[in-house]
Amino acid sequence: MALPFARSADFAVNKPAGQPCSNLQSDFRCGIHAQLRDKGYPGCTVFDCFGAGQKVSQITFGGTDWRQAPKTARSMFEVFPVMRQLHELLWYVTEALDLAPAHPVHKELRRALAHIDGLTRGSPESITELDVNALRGEVNTLLLRASELVRAQVPGRKKNHRGADLIGAKLSGADLRGASLRGALLIAADLIGADLRDADLIGADLRDADLSGADLTGALFLTQAQLNAAKGDAATELPPALSRPAHW
Repeated sequence: MALPFARSADFAVNKPAGQPCSNLQSDFRCGIHAQLRDKGYPGCTVFDCFGAGQKVSQITFGGTDWRQAPKTARSMFEVFPVMRQLHELLWYVTEALDLAPAHPVHKELRRALAHIDGLTRGSPESITELDVNALRGEVNTLLLRASELVRAQVPGRKKNHRGADLIGAKLSGADLRGASLRGALLIAADLIGADLRDADLIGADLRDADLSGADLTGALFLTQAQLNAAKGDAATELPPALSRPAHW
């Protein structure tokens, strides 16, 4: 309802922000959830709000939905994109706190976690007025430090492909262990059999990247949404907290 999408390889139709998807049922469930890819909505299968939708509907607006109270709709839909960014930050900070080598920054990370959590519990007005970009910059400094501490444990020289354009790159069997791939464009890249152990993949675009047989053990800040957007197979090694996508 809140977000727009455009007819493309990811979505079968156009939908403006604030307009219900034609597949949204009266009970708020998706009528084609089990057939999203077959029906032309693969974009829906790779979206993750990190729990922001539940926070907005159940906490910020106290369980009142936009159908029961139409006047809340505009405010609710303005809060949601901001809340999603806050919840994404919470997810990344929580991940960093699970990294033992990042212990030197754990104290600062815990402070950041408490601060962000507090922001998510504010009023609709306080949330929409937040300077999220500034907050992301502050938190990213901590996440980068955590990443550096973990990757420093990997022997040898590590590759730096931060923000690199690697669209369609031929990286089959590449040694990318401990590499920085932060924000890298890896769309349709050939990563078959690549060693991505302990690589930093925060913000990397893995749409249609082929991870068949790749080793992603210990990959840093890898999300389920990134995996859902990629290709892989039964031989792809994943971090234990993530699931093998059904379409692989």
